[in-house]
Amino acid sequence: MQGSNTSSSPGKQIRMEIDNSEERIRNIHQDLLDVYGEQDWHDDKDGVRQLLITILSQNVADENTARAAENLFNDFEDYTEIEQASLEDLADSINPAGLPQTKAERIQRTLKALREHGDTEDYSVDFLGEMEDSEAQDWLEQIKGIGPKTASVLLNFHFDADVMPVDTHVERISKRFRLIPFSASNEKAHELLNEAVPHDIKNSFHMLIIEHGKNNCTARNPTCGETKLKKYCSYHEKVIEGNLNSEEYPEEA
Repeated sequence: MQGSNTSSSPGKQIRMEIDNSEERIRNIHQDLLDVYGEQDWHDDKDGVRQLLITILSQNVADENTARAAENLFNDFEDYTEIEQASLEDLADSINPAGLPQTKAERIQRTLKALREHGDTEDYSVDFLGEMEDSEAQDWLEQIKGIGPKTASVLLNFHFDADVMPVDTHVERISKRFRLIPFSASNEKAHELLNEAVPHDIKNSFHMLIIEHGKNNCTARNPTCGETKLKKYCSYHEKVIEGNLNSEEYPEEA
């Protein structure tokens, strides 16, 4: 799936080409591996626990997620206690994750939906593994507060589903690497990357892109020039090489 955004300036023409071919993505993946190495696959065998931790991780640093998760599973004996807890107590427990009231509501809505699915009224995500990937994703996203990224993380990490989680790092770098248009929404980014990134590297590609986003391709003052990955980066081309005009490169990217 390829396309291009073409802009011109006096005396020259610059093509902001979108190239998300399998060959290019596999080349990027290999260079990411060369720079950052294999990443640990943190597949929690308890899918419900993994889903709750993913909710806690929304828009917050990893260390805050870890603190909130430790509190949550120490403060409450089981999922029943978490679902039945007062919002005040649950929010206080997960406060390090930020937006504690909102995330407490999301957690309890999620547990209620899992418990009420099927006949056994237990807390399990196993039934999602029996669905088609798109059906499982739709089921999860019907729960208020679970979006494409949260659903994709569970399905990819726990079930090895053919879905691509797209967080802020993945979205930003995919735009800078011209894998998706700058104008793509997060929902559209999920759709395009899910189609473009091969199943066998989706998990690894996702984790490596996040490493690159944390270590070099930061939102501000990126240091991509210090790695071999600069050859893919339109930001490097604009800032360091000066080959792109400002109107050809959105500042927010």
